[in-house]
Amino acid sequence: MFLHASERVTTLGLDMLTIIDTAQPDTAPRPYLTPAEAAAHLSIPVRTLESYRKRGGGPVYRKLGLKTVRYHRDDLTAWAEAGKRRSVHEC
Repeated sequence: MFLHASERVTTLGLDMLTIIDTAQPDTAPRPYLTPAEAAAHLSIPVRTLESYRKRGGGPVYRKLGLKTVRYHRDDLTAWAEAGKRRSVHEC
C-alpha cells in the first residue's frame, strides 16, 4: 500500500506519518569536470585551460588514459583562491 507523505496510517493504535522515498535523480554535483565544464565553472575560455595545460600555471588536472582530461572541483577552487590579489603590486 503506497501513501503520500501527507496521509497518516494508524497501526496498533499508533498514529504514524508515512513518508515514501521516491526515486529522485542524483542532483549532487560531480566532483570531476570535463575541460568545458571546468572552463564554465571558472568563467574562462576552454582554450585558456588548454593553454595552461601546455605551458603550466593553470589548475591541477588528471589525465585518464591517453586523451581524457578531468579537473576536480576542489582543485579549481584552490587555484582560483590562490590567484586572489588586493592590488596590482602583489605577486
